[in-house]
Amino acid sequence: MTEQKPGFIVSSFALLVVFFLQLPVIVVVLASFSETSYLTIPPQGWTLDWFREVLTDSTYLNAIKISLILAVSATCLSLVLGVAASYAIARRMVPGSEALASFLMAPLAIPAVVIGVAMLQYFSLVGLRGGFVTLIIAHVVITVPYIVRSALASLSGMDVAMEEAARVLGADSFTAFRLVTLPLIKPGLVAGALFSFVVSMENVPVTIFLAGARQTTLPILIFTSVEMGVTPGVAAVSTLLIVATLVVLLLAERWTGFHRFV
Repeated sequence: MTEQKPGFIVSSFALLVVFFLQLPVIVVVLASFSETSYLTIPPQGWTLDWFREVLTDSTYLNAIKISLILAVSATCLSLVLGVAASYAIARRMVPGSEALASFLMAPLAIPAVVIGVAMLQYFSLVGLRGGFVTLIIAHVVITVPYIVRSALASLSGMDVAMEEAARVLGADSFTAFRLVTLPLIKPGLVAGALFSFVVSMENVPVTIFLAGARQTTLPILIFTSVEMGVTPGVAAVSTLLIVATLVVLLLAERWTGFHRFV
């Protein structure tokens, strides 16, 4: 019993930490079911009216549409660029591979607000400010590091001999990569793509500097709504985002087991 006691204390402390970290999420979810027109915890009554209001509001639906298109576009482009860069770095196909990897990871270490201001100034100089293409480019910059990190981890754990064997048997470089390498690193790519999608979907600091008047994403809409007063409607759309993210993560984990690369 005395040997198990320290383990019980550590486990209990870990559970308390997890509960503390998830407390804001719990508060938001509970507030989204309140019958009142203002946030109350615990909720006064239970209703789904706020979810119905959000899902029938054209403003929210348009913001969700823009956010999804932006996140999917940025993730797809990041996958193409990130996988190509990671393969070249892992196989030492370019000089200064380590320096290049550090350069591609730099956006993870730079505050998002700094990236947003820098991109605003750059795109203003080249005359691209305010377009949807500008937003996509900016989101690619902040999501590529997640693809590169997961792809490099997958490639470093892969047996290069398998790819070489495919080439010996007659496959060209692209065929060997497509039929051998890509399936082997798929779990890592799924993990990187999910993180990229979530980061793009929830981004505010970069998007708010570059979005035009007709390009209001869901996070920006929530941010501006909170400035005018927090209502259960904002909590409802936040709850929908939480649930959607959780479902996607669970399905992806069941499909690929990507936790090994996180």
